[in-house]
Amino acid sequence: MRTAVLLTMCAGMFLVQLDVTVVNIALPAIGAQLHASLSALQWIVDGYTVVLAALLLCGGAIGDAFGHRRVVTMGLAAFGVASAGCALAPSTGVLVGFRVLQGIGAALLLPGTLAVITRTFPERREQARALGIWAGVSALALPAGPLLGGLLVDLAGWRSLFWINPPLVAVAIVACLRLVPRTGRTGRRVDVGGAVTTAIALAAVVFGVIERAPVAAVVAVAAVVAFVVVERRAADPMLPPELLRSRQFAGANLVAGAMNFAGQGSILVLTLYLQGVLGHPPLAAAVLMLPGFLPLALLAPVTGRLTGRFGPRPLMIAGLAVGAVSMLNLLRVGTGTGYGTFVPTWAGLGLGMGVLTAAVVAAAVGGVPGDRAGVASGVNNTARQASGSIGVAVLGTLVGEPVRHGAFVSGMHTAGVLGAALWVVAIAITAGTVR
Repeated sequence: MRTAVLLTMCAGMFLVQLDVTVVNIALPAIGAQLHASLSALQWIVDGYTVVLAALLLCGGAIGDAFGHRRVVTMGLAAFGVASAGCALAPSTGVLVGFRVLQGIGAALLLPGTLAVITRTFPERREQARALGIWAGVSALALPAGPLLGGLLVDLAGWRSLFWINPPLVAVAIVACLRLVPRTGRTGRRVDVGGAVTTAIALAAVVFGVIERAPVAAVVAVAAVVAFVVVERRAADPMLPPELLRSRQFAGANLVAGAMNFAGQGSILVLTLYLQGVLGHPPLAAAVLMLPGFLPLALLAPVTGRLTGRFGPRPLMIAGLAVGAVSMLNLLRVGTGTGYGTFVPTWAGLGLGMGVLTAAVVAAAVGGVPGDRAGVASGVNNTARQASGSIGVAVLGTLVGEPVRHGAFVSGMHTAGVLGAALWVVAIAITAGTVR
């Protein structure tokens, strides 16, 4: 029974991750059919990830308050409806709008999957192993997304990518209702003010980077100030102060943010490089991305077991070191260097994130009391998704349009130095905060 619950929650996370990687590989095809600019393509990715990141804390709190089974089911339903809307979208604006709705559904769904797992496996060692399986199954979406996306784009067009979600969602809803135990309400309140100010702050940051609008920085700062004021006055704050007093919890989330900033930003950049600079079609580009996606998917269950035995810190430091060196390899990439020079960066990033993911999640969840699992998982996923959104915006803006090959490659060099520097800082944070 516990194994069935674990696999059901893994399936929900799989859908959330699948929709990131499927869309990335299809961006050139979407841009060609809908006549979308680079900034519009960035919003097709970030319309989903920004809302997901902004509302994850709220989603975790809603699950804690009303029961995670109920909220996970609602999230699945919203995700399925939005996917159908994306498939039918006649324009970029409509597509981005339904991607936003997908993000809302994913924000309800994602924290609940992790909270259900931590409650189903309360003992720390078996919990770390279960989290490794959760991370591994969800990471399968990374290689599955580009391969499936490349195949479907070549055979049936990009709209078919979104039609795969509704039937999978229906199966997941039935399994969730049958297998996951019902939990009662806890009486906690949902911090609406905190959710709104968080959403405004993150959206303003991403908008300012993508659209190069300085006024967005003012809006972001004002929203952060408002968030602090709201949290101090809230009866049940979305970000409880006691969580931030845990050095391990704070450190693990900073490292998770650095990981996804470089990881998700690099996926966008490397996909555009393979198709826009080297000229590979979608399916071929997806196959060429496998050296990074496969270790990320295959290593997560193994590192979950190792984390349960040795603790998260040594694995986090090892993964960050590999990733930092790999990002520096982008300095060797040129307009005519080809795939052989490019692949060490992506393979090394996949290896580093495969070692990191389960350890980072275990460190974050292990740094707080068990009754705050929903909010804790929401904070951890918020750190990863928010930083991933900003990474897509920042690295995408650094490289620019791939049709300008020289400027694009120069931007890749800058992105490599920036990513490596962030991961070196993350090593220092890990050494100082994680047990």
